[in-house]
Amino acid sequence: MRRTLFGTTVVLFVLAGVALGAGVGTGQPPGVGAGAGQAPPDAGPNTGGGNDQGLLGSLSGGALALVVGTVDVGTHALLWASLLVFGGVALTWVVTTYVVGGGYRTPAPAYGPDDVQVRILTVDAESVVQGTVDSLPDALVDRHVVAEEPLDVDGATVHVVPDDFECDAVRKGRAVEWARRTLDCDREFVLYLDEDSVLESFDGLPEGDVVQLRERPQQTGSVLSYLADVYRMGVQFEQRAFARLSIPLFAWGGGIAVRTDVEEAVTWDRASLVEDTAFVWAAARGRDLDFELADVVCRNQAPPSLTDVLQQRRRWAAGNHAEASRLPLHYRLLTRVRNYAWALSPLFTAAVVPLTLAGAVVVDDSLYRTLSVALGALTAFWYVRGALWYRSSDGSRALGLLLALPLLPVVSVVHSAGTVWGLLDPPERFRVTTKAT
Repeated sequence: MRRTLFGTTVVLFVLAGVALGAGVGTGQPPGVGAGAGQAPPDAGPNTGGGNDQGLLGSLSGGALALVVGTVDVGTHALLWASLLVFGGVALTWVVTTYVVGGGYRTPAPAYGPDDVQVRILTVDAESVVQGTVDSLPDALVDRHVVAEEPLDVDGATVHVVPDDFECDAVRKGRAVEWARRTLDCDREFVLYLDEDSVLESFDGLPEGDVVQLRERPQQTGSVLSYLADVYRMGVQFEQRAFARLSIPLFAWGGGIAVRTDVEEAVTWDRASLVEDTAFVWAAARGRDLDFELADVVCRNQAPPSLTDVLQQRRRWAAGNHAEASRLPLHYRLLTRVRNYAWALSPLFTAAVVPLTLAGAVVVDDSLYRTLSVALGALTAFWYVRGALWYRSSDGSRALGLLLALPLLPVVSVVHSAGTVWGLLDPPERFRVTTKAT
């Protein structure tokens, strides 16, 4: 029933958003001109911007018009189109999180440490990996580090991916695929951790094909990039619904456990900028995937600089946009329109809402202003929700994050700018986010 409701909501609001986006792309008001068309199949990691450049470029012009105060009829149509796209996706988020995911509780652990092999992935961050290995509970005895360069790490077996190993997967995906083919594993699950994913605790894993761990990013450099991750934690609350969807909307590879026989059947051997999400989507296409969200939390590092957070979000947006071509139509539309919506969100949090609250007449339309403020309030809710996620581990930090709420307009721009960049100019190669030693 909840999956049906989710699908109905997706079809209604996403198709409306796509239709409006098509009107925007032609420079015509909603409902005029050519209808919505299917996005081109972008299967590879090097995907061009295509129609996204026209869409986002037109909306950028609308945002600029807000600043200079020249809102003509065409710009008015663009602003309404962007509001309805973002509003439709925001409503879908509410339905997904609180209706589909309502009442979700992580199942009790069914597998203990003896059923898990740990594989920590890195390029060459020896000191960072050592800290992650040291954080592992003593009961997790089957420990491996998969690296691109030789490392000296105590407490785990280090494996170096050979330079001459070839497969379709790239960078991190290539390393994971090499480990799958090479390392012996007689455990029920393989637990993959990023080099900086420090386990806060480990009580075992629930029954499932794929078990997603949670994350709690820590500041290592830029305050704004850290706050952008706090904001992301609020949006990511929707993960509670993924166990009830036929296809999870994304996966976080910094902490994810995969049942060994599922990994062998699906493999990681596909070219992608988002190997974790690509794996889960491939698994869901071939079976009735049992996806669960664990109570296990990883403390990981927020990007240390604005450049790093922009590049990270750029890769995520471009990778998800490309991989969406492999999904069923309604999920493909949802994924791509969600990307557009995150790219558009600063239009409201950093422009329309602040100007409206300051008394400026942004658009002479009370309904538009009311809906814009409502969307602005939802983005503020996401940030607050993310800040409260830190309450269980550090109450004083959560309070400090809440006091930073007035920075939300800037934070939303930091969070979304990389999405815009990824849609307009997809990266040609995988860029590793710098980690603090």
